[in-house]
Amino acid sequence: MIPLATLLLFSSKLQAQEGKTLRLSLPEAQKYAVEHNYTLQNASLEVKKAEYTKWQTIASMLPQVKAGFDYQNMCGYEMVMGGGGGISSMIPDSINIGGMTLPISIPGGGESSGGTVIPMNPSGTFSITASMAFTGAQIMGIVLNNIAQKMVDISQKQTEQSTRSQVRSVYVSILVMEDIVGLLDSSLANMERLEQTTLESVRAGAAEQIQADKLHVQVASLRNSINANRRSLQMLYNSMILQLGADVDSKLILTTPLDEVLDINYLAQLSLGGFDIEKNYNYQLLQQNEELLKKNVTMSYMDFTPTLTAFYQYSAKTYFGKDQGFNMTPPNMIGASISLPLFSSGQRYAKVKAAQIDYTEALNSKQQAEDGLHVQYNQLCYDLVNAIETYQIQKDNLEVTKRVFDNTTEKFKYGHASNLEVTNASTDIITAQSNYIQAVMSVVSAEVALENLLGK
Repeated sequence: MIPLATLLLFSSKLQAQEGKTLRLSLPEAQKYAVEHNYTLQNASLEVKKAEYTKWQTIASMLPQVKAGFDYQNMCGYEMVMGGGGGISSMIPDSINIGGMTLPISIPGGGESSGGTVIPMNPSGTFSITASMAFTGAQIMGIVLNNIAQKMVDISQKQTEQSTRSQVRSVYVSILVMEDIVGLLDSSLANMERLEQTTLESVRAGAAEQIQADKLHVQVASLRNSINANRRSLQMLYNSMILQLGADVDSKLILTTPLDEVLDINYLAQLSLGGFDIEKNYNYQLLQQNEELLKKNVTMSYMDFTPTLTAFYQYSAKTYFGKDQGFNMTPPNMIGASISLPLFSSGQRYAKVKAAQIDYTEALNSKQQAEDGLHVQYNQLCYDLVNAIETYQIQKDNLEVTKRVFDNTTEKFKYGHASNLEVTNASTDIITAQSNYIQAVMSVVSAEVALENLLGK
């Protein structure tokens, strides 16, 4: 007896799975994957990260403001000025400014037998500093970041294209496998009826036991093939769930029929539509890489340009005590500087030449890749045409093999076919379904490869 709790748990799980059923056509499955696939989500995050990286470079050219507070405590120390030729002897009593004589006094100072006493009270300084630095390298950094962002955008589109292609391949594989399982189920039903009829003939003395044994082996072999296909089918469904980014307990129902997915007319036109290399994502990445290295040459020249800096600082110093001490900190201060690199023992020149060589290598690689893509296009067109022809042959062969099998089993019932003929027909149908699966997947593989090359 199965415990009631187990039954309830199993029932609740089934209900949960039923609530997560996804009925998807091929376009809907591809759209769902684009919206939920984890790889594509990471690609979208890379686009955002590239945007933030660009703004980091832009922000480095804008004012940078920081604030600070500094606290000092001399622990009761007092400075004594004067006495026997000390510091006060070097300080005049007055100073002449613009014809006016001004006395000099030391705030907070007191008289002592040894000279003037200046208390060193605790103090705090609050400051705000705004600064800017401007170089040619920063400007080129923004340009390079823009190119890098474009490359990330292209990579995201390429990842989306790859995801759609993978969903299409798995989708078709599931449809093919379901058709094959249905075909083999029908053949198995015929074989089981034939086995039962033979057993009855053996009991009646009209047939030998060896015939029934051979049929039993054929039935077991066919059943084993069906079970293997069912396990493969379940693995394909699991793979589809991962591609979609759906919940692992989801149940998938695919609604697009196989004949609609394998549109032979569309495939024929695909191989005759021509090749626009500008739409190929790999070529687009090569173009951006070429532009990146070209700008990198300009970037290396920026080491010869000057660096401009400017700053403004506000400081407010406060003494914490009854007497105030020296306050020689100006409240406002501005400054600017310019620095020009003069001599680096040829380091900057070598950097420029290395960047130029990298750019030349990128041009050569781009030209080689361009030639290779045109050759690849021609080859993929040939592959697609061959795959279509093979698919049509194997599809017809599967139908013929199925009719031969049904005809042979029917003849065997009336003694017009031998056990060997039934065995051969059963083996032929298993071989035909395997060849058919390979032919379909070859078509899909060739189609996906060509569409990826064309940037569709």
